[in-house]
Amino acid sequence: MGCCISTSSRSSCSSRSNGEAVSPSCFRIMCGRTRSKRTFADHITTLQHLASIPNRIFTNGRSRSSCIFTQQGRKGINQDAMIVWEDYMSEDSTFCGVFDGHGPHGHLVARKVRDALPLKLLSSLHSHESKRNGPSTACCNRNPKSDGGDSEKDGSMEDKVDMLWREAFLKSYKAMDKELRSHPSLDCFCSGSTAVTIVKQGSNLFMGSIGDSRAILASKDGSDSLVAVQLTVDLKPDLPREAERIKRCKGRVFALQDEPEVPRVWLPFDDAPGLAMARAFGDFCLKEYGVISIPEFSHRVLTERDKFIVVASDGVWDVLSNEEVVEIVSSAPTRSSAARILVDSAAREWKCKYPTSKMDDCAVVCLFLDGKMDSESDYDEQGFSSATLQSNHSGNVGESDDGQISEPSLQRNFTVRSSEENTPYRRIPVEGQRNGEGIATEDENWSGLEGVTRVNSLVQLPRFSEERPRT
Repeated sequence: MGCCISTSSRSSCSSRSNGEAVSPSCFRIMCGRTRSKRTFADHITTLQHLASIPNRIFTNGRSRSSCIFTQQGRKGINQDAMIVWEDYMSEDSTFCGVFDGHGPHGHLVARKVRDALPLKLLSSLHSHESKRNGPSTACCNRNPKSDGGDSEKDGSMEDKVDMLWREAFLKSYKAMDKELRSHPSLDCFCSGSTAVTIVKQGSNLFMGSIGDSRAILASKDGSDSLVAVQLTVDLKPDLPREAERIKRCKGRVFALQDEPEVPRVWLPFDDAPGLAMARAFGDFCLKEYGVISIPEFSHRVLTERDKFIVVASDGVWDVLSNEEVVEIVSSAPTRSSAARILVDSAAREWKCKYPTSKMDDCAVVCLFLDGKMDSESDYDEQGFSSATLQSNHSGNVGESDDGQISEPSLQRNFTVRSSEENTPYRRIPVEGQRNGEGIATEDENWSGLEGVTRVNSLVQLPRFSEERPRT
């Protein structure tokens, strides 16, 4: 059973009891047995009851096909957030994402995005369905080999589905940033979050990302060895197209002398805030100067050689390569423990490589593409219990800071430097540090942090309030 959005030739819609074929629209949220159909209104109704949505986990634990784990670093409150939502649109679809907050309210921004963005993507898909609900837009794919004359139509349909998914991602990210800008109680002027979001539907992966969190795929090569394939680009300010856009908007890009490998985005009139990424949710002090929230979108068709996906925040990628991550996850004693073991490995690497630096927060999602996990007994042996699974559906267990700990000060979360630490410093302009247009390939890790100690996402807050000068 599958949803009609899938471009796989094996996908097919169900039939009526009398044998008459059904022709749903391209973005029918469910396609299958009547008992499992859910309307978009059902999804919106759950907006007020996110914690009770079945098959949605956002704290340390596992699901039917994934495990997730996060650990607070040494900077203060954990600003990372993560989610896996199985049966997201249909029984063969899964949404997963990692969000890394920064700035004084970064932890709140990351959690807001985690909760709202999946629903906004659903809303965007539903909007496309409403516009294209005629029988002529049915996307139940036929096998292109069954009729040679339809090969061109099949290609056109794949392009059309790809375009519609791209539009849905772009629209949902735009709506998310708009909501953050107008939020009555969440100050996102100098706070923000990265996002890596993936929807797996059947054999299709639809991905959107901003910031420097990353997703990789473990796949078997011709010799049956697991290799790492990077799925997203670390959107750093020194990527040529990013730097060009920022400078065109009067923003500045340069690195500090004590961290020359870390290009940052600065206001045109102030040496602040020094954001270490070119795209992010929030960070509205820089949105007029080239920082954007438009995601990089990509679509990939999975094969039987593809084994699992790892999505993680930069606390992992700062100290572990793509290949090391694949090796750690594949060698975990149980799949249920893979995310935790990966975070533990990153923590050890932080202590070994950067003993004088403060370890960053780490968040990991491991999604196993064959849909299989360990038995419950194996899961219990790894230090989890069935109660952990239940807690993921019943409340914000593991997020005790929500509503119980006051807003962290800048000194506590260490996302900024004091003026004494920041003055004096020298600038290192960023000119052509990378060759190419920032396209992720299997041979490129795109980590701008190699050899660098502790990297904060922000250096310092600007010396002005919301009533800022304009150029």
